[in-house]
Amino acid sequence: MPIIKSAKKKVRKDKKRTEKNKRIKANLKAVIKKMERSPSLEALKKASSALDRAAKKKHIHKKKSARDKKRLTKLLNKSALKKTKPASKKTKPTPKKAKKK
Repeated sequence: MPIIKSAKKKVRKDKKRTEKNKRIKANLKAVIKKMERSPSLEALKKASSALDRAAKKKHIHKKKSARDKKRLTKLLNKSALKKTKPASKKTKPTPKKAKKK
């Protein structure tokens, strides 16, 4: 335990900051999980906004924010392709006949 007054104050401040950071990161994880479970444009906007805010306040690194946004955008595009693209049957190509000499 700290003895000096300023050290005690630092412990109090650190505790408050830790709680705030945990709250922000938990919220961020929840928004990202929601986007992963049901990808939609609305969910992507919320996740992107939350990631940008966290990066701006230095809760996460700005490059981590960029990576996560890119990953979520890819996920949304992939799910959109699945919905619009019908399942196509693949057929074997017919073998070419050899030429007679």
